[in-house]
Amino acid sequence: MTLGRITTNAGEWLRGAGPRSDVVLSSRVRLARNLAGFPFVSRSSRRQREEILERCRDQIMNGQLAENVLWVGLVECPQVDCQLLVERHLISRQHARANDLARAVAVDTNETFSIMVNEEDHLRIAVLRSGVQLAEAFEQVNRIDNIIEKKLDYAFSKRFGYLTACPTNVGTGMRVSVMLHLPALKLTGEIDKVRRAARDIHLAVRGLFGEGSEAHGDLYQISNQTTLGRSEQEILSEFEHTVVPQIIAYEQQARQALLQQRSVQLDDKIWRAWAILTQARMLGSEEVLTLLSHLRLGVNLGRIQTVDIQTINELFLLSQPAHLQKINGSAMEGAVRRQGRAELIRRRLGAAD
Repeated sequence: MTLGRITTNAGEWLRGAGPRSDVVLSSRVRLARNLAGFPFVSRSSRRQREEILERCRDQIMNGQLAENVLWVGLVECPQVDCQLLVERHLISRQHARANDLARAVAVDTNETFSIMVNEEDHLRIAVLRSGVQLAEAFEQVNRIDNIIEKKLDYAFSKRFGYLTACPTNVGTGMRVSVMLHLPALKLTGEIDKVRRAARDIHLAVRGLFGEGSEAHGDLYQISNQTTLGRSEQEILSEFEHTVVPQIIAYEQQARQALLQQRSVQLDDKIWRAWAILTQARMLGSEEVLTLLSHLRLGVNLGRIQTVDIQTINELFLLSQPAHLQKINGSAMEGAVRRQGRAELIRRRLGAAD
């Protein structure tokens, strides 16, 4: 597996084949783990971080976690490749900016899991699945965690559970999140109610690229904020049976309201998006995400039937700067990047020049 293949192939979570993928792009379960006998990353020496890296690499690469696993050391990784990994949701923006020799990520061929080494914690093990597949994601991440733990001694307290750099992760060390496409709630002005309701029950609401990012393209990540005092099954059950179904229901109600009360305005947005995406010669990044959001809504409502959801999901990422540069084979800035983005989208949507 190479980063070139990541650029051109869709990971499992982008395929739009999972349950309720009309609203939920992906499910993610992430575990934070630290090795016993070592300080947290922010307090460890360079030599300690290097030792942590070597121990983790040996176990990850020899643990038969998947048929093919790629190990990427971030210090020797070109900046465009690091940004590509961020855009694919395989590493955090914090991890990509690191200039530390002892930072890396392991990724499997299908991009169902990634393991960041020496980010905020010694290990951040994450599994991504298409649609609502939280139970399946947890089963996979738990299996990976068990394999690694057979050889590595985790920092664990009988009283508090797994010890983590951030106090909000102490306990299970587990964060559960879903990536939601909520264009109808945005168009009906109801999205702020969902944000407030989520925060009232201690859920974090973030944008497309996680903490600190905006919800461009009407894409929102919702995750639990605390893990102490709650079991893995309690956290998963809340998401699977309460949080996610309620938000899906709100979005579906908003879509029906648009169809019944504002169908002309809805179709105008959808077809304007299609027209611009298939005819424009220059497109900006944020503009594209908004247009793709409207187009995706149109496909899910049966208004447009000439493109599939997987293609649109892929374009959310392929239209981002690092992907464009990798596809083009050279650096792209300003007008050249906007032209390249428009050309890529026309080609992927089957529009003739």
